[in-house]
Amino acid sequence: MPRRTIPWRPGLKPVHSPSESPRREGQTLTGDSLLVRLANLVRLPHTLFALPFALVGTVYASRSAPVTIRQVALILVAFTAARFAGMGFNRIADYHLDTLNPRTRGRELPSGRLTIGQASGAVIVAAAVFVLAAWLLNPLCLRLSPIALFWVLAYSYTKRFTSWSHIWLGASLAIAPAGGFIAVAGHWSTPAWPLHFLAAGVVAWVAGFDIFYALQDQTFDREHNLRSAVILLGEAKSILLAKILHGIAILMLLFFGVGAGLGWSYYAGLVAATIILGWEHQLVRPGDLSRLNAAFFTMNGIMSIVFFVGTLVDRLT
Repeated sequence: MPRRTIPWRPGLKPVHSPSESPRREGQTLTGDSLLVRLANLVRLPHTLFALPFALVGTVYASRSAPVTIRQVALILVAFTAARFAGMGFNRIADYHLDTLNPRTRGRELPSGRLTIGQASGAVIVAAAVFVLAAWLLNPLCLRLSPIALFWVLAYSYTKRFTSWSHIWLGASLAIAPAGGFIAVAGHWSTPAWPLHFLAAGVVAWVAGFDIFYALQDQTFDREHNLRSAVILLGEAKSILLAKILHGIAILMLLFFGVGAGLGWSYYAGLVAATIILGWEHQLVRPGDLSRLNAAFFTMNGIMSIVFFVGTLVDRLT
């Protein structure tokens, strides 16, 4: 039977029986205010997932340029706003799919806790805040901000035409460490290659993580003609690919440390991050996704924090 593609229909309603109440996903804030609902729309606490890498770029830049509290504050604002715009736009773009997917139909838009208009307004504001923060940082950040914003927003449509949306997402988050560096230094690193290795490490780390995430929806994606490495390669091979990507990520971060001339604290943080990744990979096996849960994904945030702490300690000692 040929696979079917679900067309965009703004009025599409959740397809569950009246007696079936959609469940909220885990790791959301409690409360029902508009701010809480907007925060849950983009899983705001997950900002910690990649923010440490932006700060690693900032710490690296501090070796050649002074860092001010104002710059750090603007970097935090810019990163949070860009992530909000990207995640919010993704929820809008995937609204009709989230409505059909049993795992996601409890999200803010399909469940009716937020309207498309409210979400769209918040995304526009977040995008404007990102560009404003870039303008306040330096001219190069301002010139690059539209390109970064386009790349982050375009990710939402990649799974409709490529099996490698995971790489696109990784590149979206790799903007963070590069942006953190440029925000302080006002230019690319000299020599250039350590920052390239740092960005490549983030690409591989996020792509491997996103492949794990796609395992949850492989049946739904296949039925609705959506693409991913999991659909292309199958469960076992895609899990192997995620392991390879995470191995590449550790190798790239090792090369970054060597190129940046970092010391033992950095490598201690990298070793700890590697141990956390190894533990995560023991939780997921072909045919057994029972432990692919919120705790698994939370560990990725912990890994990035551990990595950042190692980098910061190295800079301070």
